[in-house]
Amino acid sequence: MRKSLLTAVLLMLAASAAPVEAQGGMKARADTGMAGMKMGSDTGKAAMSMPIPMPKGMPMFGALKGLEPPITPFLPGEGVDPATLPMARRSQVVRLESGDTLDLTAMLLRRDIEGRTYVMYGYNGQTPGPLIRVPQDATIIVRFHNHIDLPSTVHWHGLRLDNHFDGVPGVTQEPVPQGDDFTYKVHFPDAGVYWYHPHVSTYIEQAMGLFGNMIVDSPDPSYYSPANDEQALMFDDLLVNADTLIPFGKNTPDFALMGRLGNVLLTNGEERYQIKVHSGAVVRFYLTNSSSSRTYNLSFSGAPIKLLAGDLSRFEHEQMVSSVVLGVAQRYVVEVHFPKPGRYALVNAVQAMYHSQGEFFPEVDTLGIVTVDSTPASPDYAAQFDTLRTNTAVVRDIDHYRKYFDRPPDKKFTLTIRPGDLPLGTIQFMNVDTAYFQPVEWMDGMPMMNWLSTGKQLKWIIRDDATGKEDMDIDWHVKQGSVVKLRIYNDPFSFHPMQHPIHLHGQRMLVIDRDGVPTENHSWEDTVIIPVGSAVDLLIDASNPGDWLMHCHIAEHIASGMETVFHVDAVPGMRGPSTGG
Repeated sequence: MRKSLLTAVLLMLAASAAPVEAQGGMKARADTGMAGMKMGSDTGKAAMSMPIPMPKGMPMFGALKGLEPPITPFLPGEGVDPATLPMARRSQVVRLESGDTLDLTAMLLRRDIEGRTYVMYGYNGQTPGPLIRVPQDATIIVRFHNHIDLPSTVHWHGLRLDNHFDGVPGVTQEPVPQGDDFTYKVHFPDAGVYWYHPHVSTYIEQAMGLFGNMIVDSPDPSYYSPANDEQALMFDDLLVNADTLIPFGKNTPDFALMGRLGNVLLTNGEERYQIKVHSGAVVRFYLTNSSSSRTYNLSFSGAPIKLLAGDLSRFEHEQMVSSVVLGVAQRYVVEVHFPKPGRYALVNAVQAMYHSQGEFFPEVDTLGIVTVDSTPASPDYAAQFDTLRTNTAVVRDIDHYRKYFDRPPDKKFTLTIRPGDLPLGTIQFMNVDTAYFQPVEWMDGMPMMNWLSTGKQLKWIIRDDATGKEDMDIDWHVKQGSVVKLRIYNDPFSFHPMQHPIHLHGQRMLVIDRDGVPTENHSWEDTVIIPVGSAVDLLIDASNPGDWLMHCHIAEHIASGMETVFHVDAVPGMRGPSTGG
């Protein structure tokens, strides 16, 4: 498909046989049927099983039946009696001032989800972890204690903090062993919503509950327009088969093609999020996508939504939207007006597809309910909600960078994949002309092929167009204070094209162009979705010195090689990041 058609489809989507012998390094096993087998629910020991049932109406690809991925299966707490573990609690707000200290402990927890009990992870006994709320420009000390059964770190996603405390093994620190500690000094230069999570075995640790929000409050009382309530929402999903979790690969991920997409969708760790508000209330929502691979399209039963801010700043201009497309690791701040009594469903509504047939079908999941009673909200902020403000501080800040928008890219990257020892059936399917791929994969349209692919059987690639170097072999240096224009192209003719949420640590960037169409309303970002076949131009404000990771935030993709390092060489006497808009 041509790029223009791909972009059009993306916009459309946002709106609205017998067992065979082992092939391609797979292990053969007896057919257990679609219900699968128990995976050690009595002992905590992980064992293999069929993945989730195929989507309704989708036939299993016969050439893959009877295979399982060549991994060492892993689930948290092997051999641990769940009854001996504390039950996970809801996230609690921790308000800190500059100079304060927080003890943050990663630990094994017991969680009840859909009537089943699982051993999972959490911070400080909570899932999500504590919501850290601080004033802008604060600096706090976090004493991290690793009490889980894997090495870990903490990455402070989106923060332009000191490089030494970025939490990336092999780049800024060594993994923190089980039972050990590490002290982070965390600085918050920009107002907005951020989150924290591990950067070791992320496809396991984050998926099993190690994540939490951070809200940084501006000293300006009118930074946002007034609201009657505030809610921080973290969205993730869990992959479950019958009464157990689907195991992970201990040393390499399975689901390496598309990433692990769960069949149980959770909001703040719960199957059904609920709040009650008064009639006419305006609620500010801080939205964070902490899923491994799922992209969301969120709305509130037609209630009007005002888009305020992205990852690292407010937008230049507030605007009304019908829904919010939230890529992996992205954040948005929105306000929603609930004008009359009733029940408003928070839904994820997408157009899913069957890859083999190229057929689209609607998929709508209810993530929560907002119940609006008949008592009028007081104060009444309807007039302020209807007013779309221009954020002059953001406009003035970005004005300094507009002179760079039209210059040629300083660097060009291509996103692609190199297949290896995959099952023959997967290779045959991917190579047929009838295989169809969306600009954005909203659901897992080929679960068997996805499950059977591992990080050792394929390599996801960021390629430097000028040198041909890939991933960690790219040696990209710029001076502190540089303004860098980067073009990233997502190859639609690769073995398995799909979207990539590209995240740059420690810096801020502007999306200035998509497929030749200039962005009209900017905010500073740290994560951007690159759809299949699209070329996206980014302007990077390289103000923060250090060695910073740039990677796809689909957890299984980074574990399969899709990462590189952006070196910002310090200039003596130059200060680090200043306060943004």
